[in-house]
Amino acid sequence: MNKHAILVVAYRNIEQILEYIDLLDEDFYFYIHVDKKSNISKERIDRLRENKNVKFVESLYKVNWGGKKFIEVLLFLAKEALKDKNIKYIHTASESDLPLQSPKYIKEFFIKNDGKQFMDIFSLPDDRWPNGGLDRFNKYHFYDQFNAKTKIGFKLIMSLLKLQDILGINRNSTKKLPPLYGGSTWLSLSYSCMEYAVNFSEENLDFMDLLENTFAPEEVYFQTVLMQSPFKNDLVNEHLFYIDWEFRNGNSPAHLDVSDLEKLKVSEKLFVRKIQAPISDDLKAELIKYLKTK
Repeated sequence: MNKHAILVVAYRNIEQILEYIDLLDEDFYFYIHVDKKSNISKERIDRLRENKNVKFVESLYKVNWGGKKFIEVLLFLAKEALKDKNIKYIHTASESDLPLQSPKYIKEFFIKNDGKQFMDIFSLPDDRWPNGGLDRFNKYHFYDQFNAKTKIGFKLIMSLLKLQDILGINRNSTKKLPPLYGGSTWLSLSYSCMEYAVNFSEENLDFMDLLENTFAPEEVYFQTVLMQSPFKNDLVNEHLFYIDWEFRNGNSPAHLDVSDLEKLKVSEKLFVRKIQAPISDDLKAELIKYLKTK
């Protein structure tokens, strides 16, 4: 009854997911969605399916960065994980993550903190996000329609946002939504708390419709829903991921490199991101070596 589910949104790096799995034990089950627009071969996906810790692999959605499909995939994977009543906690993850502690340490942490829900939470509007974050809802963001990771897709999205400024378009979605909260996508929720979040999405379709054409709704969904739930008093305003938000190695959050190794060794966080090839290759090798001695 101390099982954990890891929900992984994958795009291309199957090998690192397998390394992640190898660093944990038989009490950690993996539920994986592979982006439908990826070019990952059937043979590589089959490698995932053959792993005894992988309970579910599917490729149903085209997941663009910033679009609504991301939260739909997380809820889809969570619903699948909830079929196993032995799961105690459910964690979100991506293919650029790794554990930062031993499986024994992670399991003992959640035994000590049983019933607590860990995620980053702040009330909107907030200065951490441009214009307090409200433009995410009050403008139309076409990240599902266009891929912002391509030059043409990014230009189209930005041009359409600029056009809305010129025309004075305002969806006024914030007036139709409950008090809004934001935070990191990366969280750890108990079985019953995640069950509540999944059920809410199925029972409140008007709410889900308002998330269409918003920017990165996965960064507001869990925070907003759970801050107005019976689990509110169980929420711990802390995520359990080591993340360096400095712009470094061409990205923010930073793609970590071997210079981060000593900081990772003394961190009390349970997971780490972003471990990104090829910049993080030396770090990953040293980190895996270190974790296997813990």
